Amino acid sequence: MDVHRSLLHWLKHAADAYGDDLPVAARTPRAPVARAAVVPAAVVPELVAPAPRKPVPTPAVAASPAVPTPPALPPIELPDGLDELRDLVLSCRRCRLHEGRTTVVFGEGDPRARVMFVGEAPGAREDETGRPFVGAAGQLLTKIIEKAVGVPRASVYIANVNKCRPPNNRNPEPDEVAACLPYLRQQIRAIRPAVIVALGRVAAHNLLGTTLSMSQLRTMDLSYEGIPVVATWHPAYLLRQPEAKRDTWEDIKRVNRLLGRPEIPPSNAAR
Repeated sequence: MDVHRSLLHWLKHAADAYGDDLPVAARTPRAPVARAAVVPAAVVPELVAPAPRKPVPTPAVAASPAVPTPPALPPIELPDGLDELRDLVLSCRRCRLHEGRTTVVFGEGDPRARVMFVGEAPGAREDETGRPFVGAAGQLLTKIIEKAVGVPRASVYIANVNKCRPPNNRNPEPDEVAACLPYLRQQIRAIRPAVIVALGRVAAHNLLGTTLSMSQLRTMDLSYEGIPVVATWHPAYLLRQPEAKRDTWEDIKRVNRLLGRPEIPPSNAAR
């Protein structure tokens, strides 16, 4: 075989196998790679800063009707004495509850009571008689006072946040509470009890200005204007859930401790 032809054949084979690692003279010529022409940005619209887009109109949303704000209540001057305060409350028309009431239920009990029980509002029997807690729930409350606290009912004071019965025994509305709450606060200031017992969630929330659950409130040390407050279940709730009476028994033990009395009073203490 011709030596020159063999050498060229070997060099071609090596160039194909090793490419740029061989001397330039030994490389096999390759087809040039086509390069894209550089086009100024001004010539290609896509490379120029895009024109600002027209704003897309936001679909119109119908404005929700504004929640009506209750009219501001006129200022009221409250007397210091309970009798004068009662006379004022009996003619009260500060909220719409006066329209359906039969009787204002102001409250009753010893004006120097060491314990004050606070409920939410009168029921049907209370609206008829003008006395707080005289229905089935009231009878249970009387038993709690006499058997668990160990004092006669007449020696405590009982009142409600609202003094007029809401329709169908519903919870009082915020504006109704706002109209009547000053009366309860003045009652507390006049009596200045050693302990307040808040009966149920509605009474506790409105008296203390809180939204905590009853389960939480029952375990907390609470106070109103420096007076210890014990929150417990409403007697009406106990009628529906008798198993909760055990909780109320424990709550009343706390009341007795705050009063400096035995947790479990003597059986004849209420006589």
